[in-house]
Amino acid sequence: GHSPSQRYSKAHLVPFGEFVPPGFRWFLAMARIPMSEFSRGTIPQPPLKLAGQKIAVNICYEDAFGEEIIRSLPTATLLVNISNVAWFGDSLAPAQHLQIARIRALETGRMMLRATNTGMTAIVDTRGNVQSVLPPFTRGALRGEVVGHTGATPYVRWGNWPAITFALCISLLSLAVPGRRKALS
Repeated sequence: GHSPSQRYSKAHLVPFGEFVPPGFRWFLAMARIPMSEFSRGTIPQPPLKLAGQKIAVNICYEDAFGEEIIRSLPTATLLVNISNVAWFGDSLAPAQHLQIARIRALETGRMMLRATNTGMTAIVDTRGNVQSVLPPFTRGALRGEVVGHTGATPYVRWGNWPAITFALCISLLSLAVPGRRKALS
């Protein structure tokens, strides 16, 4: 195409798969387990520009972290997830990963495009509905219409803070209920 060379470097690495957490190198040396040691990408990274769209890329399970997805918003117009789900095998995990993608699309108001190697390659609309999907373990190309979106949903604006604040208020209120302390002791 006409786009300049661009890249996304994964920012949320998998512990023990892509990096060794601090304090565990001794165990891996003793067990003689070879491990990868990747470096995470910078935070934040600008969306990639493609065909007039600004694409927020995330790799594998990075889409499980909504607060990380919204870093590229409201600038990004589309979400794209690229995943190697082969190691899940024939389990519920690929379907669960698609459910996570549906939530990210709904909470951001952006379409989510998923490309996987063994299952659940999909196009998800802004309401979290799967427009089309390739069945698991099917080789093929998924075609569909994709539209970029702009704007900011409440989740894009405030992230997890409303839910965290609500949970803290409920916790504090439960401690303030008379007789609650006596029942616990």
